[in-house]
Amino acid sequence: MKNSQGKIIYVGKARKLKNRVSSYFTGAHNYKTQKLVDNIWDFDYIVANSEKEALLLEINLIKDYQPEYNIMFMDSTYYPYIELSDERHPKLTIVRKAKLKRNTYFGPFPDATAARTAYKLLERLFPLRKCRHIPNKPCLYYTLNQCLAPCINDVSEETYSQIRKDIIRFMKGDVKDKIEELTNKMTEASNALNYELAKEYRDLIQSIKYVTSKQTIDLKDRIDRDIFGYYIDKGYLSVQLFFMRDGHLLSHEFNLVPVSDDYQEDLIQFLVFYYQDNALPKELLIPKNVDDHLLREIINIKILKPQKGEKKTLVDMAIKNAKEALEKKFLLKQAQEEKTVKAIKELGKLLHIDTPHIIELYDNSNIQGAYAVAGMVVFKDGIASKKDYRKFKIKTVEGPDDYASMREVIYRRYYRQLSEKREIADMIIVDGGMGQIHAACDVIDALKVPVKVCGLAKDDKHSTAMLLDREGKQIPINPKSQLFFLLTRMQDEVHRYAISFHRNVRSKSLFASILDDVEGIGEKRKKKLLNRFKSVKKMREASLKELQEILPEKVSISLFKILHQEES
Repeated sequence: MKNSQGKIIYVGKARKLKNRVSSYFTGAHNYKTQKLVDNIWDFDYIVANSEKEALLLEINLIKDYQPEYNIMFMDSTYYPYIELSDERHPKLTIVRKAKLKRNTYFGPFPDATAARTAYKLLERLFPLRKCRHIPNKPCLYYTLNQCLAPCINDVSEETYSQIRKDIIRFMKGDVKDKIEELTNKMTEASNALNYELAKEYRDLIQSIKYVTSKQTIDLKDRIDRDIFGYYIDKGYLSVQLFFMRDGHLLSHEFNLVPVSDDYQEDLIQFLVFYYQDNALPKELLIPKNVDDHLLREIINIKILKPQKGEKKTLVDMAIKNAKEALEKKFLLKQAQEEKTVKAIKELGKLLHIDTPHIIELYDNSNIQGAYAVAGMVVFKDGIASKKDYRKFKIKTVEGPDDYASMREVIYRRYYRQLSEKREIADMIIVDGGMGQIHAACDVIDALKVPVKVCGLAKDDKHSTAMLLDREGKQIPINPKSQLFFLLTRMQDEVHRYAISFHRNVRSKSLFASILDDVEGIGEKRKKKLLNRFKSVKKMREASLKELQEILPEKVSISLFKILHQEES
């Protein structure tokens, strides 16, 4: 389905297309579906040879176009894994997708914190390389006995093979030998009165016990399986997926999403989506009322609907967790949505326009015209759409001219939108007074763009004060209303975004200008220094030894002198 600009806003499949399309225009619908119906202008369809083919086509189209009214599970994020690479000199990495068959993966972990905790522990216990690219000299980790330093040592494949086996055993929970080894080292250090080292060994032992005790349920068969559960209430769908690896149970709660007219399709779509980008388990447990015939055609794993026993208990637990998640979050989510929708409707009434769906906010940032930039943030139905945010470096304006900068940014934005026939915003809000409003209106009128332009002015305390229309009329807003709070959040967000971009540009420029004065530093070395230190301040705080890790000795000495001259 498409909107008036021809943009795809929804993708779906149906056994009977006529019935499916008719259902959108009859009966009562939730807010999401009603918004979809209000924006439908046209639709296309493709006839597939089978239901399986239709489902795969639907998923591919959703991934390609990311329609705003399709359910997007997990907010496009994936569960973290720890990856052990299959290289000559292997290394450990936290990744979001287990996609390379030759590598070994541990997980998925319930969240990034759990993955980082386990990762840091493995990094300390097993002396694999920590660097992305092998350098020419050893680093601090070699001194700490946390790296075998393949940069200077010829590490045998047999050594790496044994480390791999030890890591796999460790991640499967076989930690008795490792704890015994560390306990002996702790005792030796304590007897030698080296209490700091003994404390390190003690902390390591505690970390091992913590990481390996995170599992809540064990099954003796040690099979890798996923357990799927869901719950539907009040027009919302809550999905829970448990991960059982090597007999140990991990869990993670999915976000709440509005349910469509065909919840079975939503469930199947979710599972196919997930397993296209994540490692397949040996076994998948699902509730008995899930229609799995299409799922079995697409996902090549053992699918069970347990009726009794431990596996049935696991499925019931997943359903229970999905229900609790919905009940806990629904009231808060519903209240927030109602407040936001009410505020946006109020804004439309005050401006005598239809309720604005897309609102763009603009703000400039510079220091006396230097490092001039602008930021644009986008709110859809009152919710920040960060994937649509845009940054602008001012190209044509010299000196501190906010009005000319605003003209340039609005022109660049809408000339491209019109040229590429992209969706146009319903409303533009500029951060500023009448000068900025007139600058935006000059461009909008010249391009004949049907968009409402307003300004948000601030008081002496730099707080949101009033909304101005293009004629300069002050639009009164109750400072205790939801609309006032929403506009304040919007204004704060665009200001934050523009300022952050300005600071980033200024920092990089200052960084580069200082480095330009040092002989022997070209573009490659500039990038290395920037990646390492991020800012001039941090580079100044670095020791000469730290600079020498990146630069030759003579060059690092020259840079160190210039940095501290600049400082003084």
